[in-house]
Amino acid sequence: MPEPEIKKMPDWYFETLFQLETPVTNWPDEFVILSAYTTTGEQWSDEVILEADQRLEQELKQRGGWFVRITGYSPHDGHAEPGWALVIPFDEACDMGLRYKQDAIYCVKGDALSVTYCDTRRALVPVGEFRSRL
Repeated sequence: MPEPEIKKMPDWYFETLFQLETPVTNWPDEFVILSAYTTTGEQWSDEVILEADQRLEQELKQRGGWFVRITGYSPHDGHAEPGWALVIPFDEACDMGLRYKQDAIYCVKGDALSVTYCDTRRALVPVGEFRSRL
């Protein structure tokens, strides 16, 4: 029986730009970018979004290690989602994304930006250069 065809990822994953609250001069060699904001296609109240983001921040603080605030946004309509860049193994990052009800997360290795679904379709899909999107 043939494998089911994986639906093409939405274009906005490939158009996203990023903004930092504070400059970062020394990026880790590998890190992920994830958010606890509203999952695509759903509507959450501001209170639910804020609470999820605060829980994620607290989890990152308890984990320790490097993490910074980073916001992904659309250059077309200005839609923005504050998130976090952090150092964490790939599968743990996808699992964390699922816990915070995310469809996908970004992964950066060197300057190569990729995106992956958090669910069973986990596979890095190249997006482009990370630093050119800052």
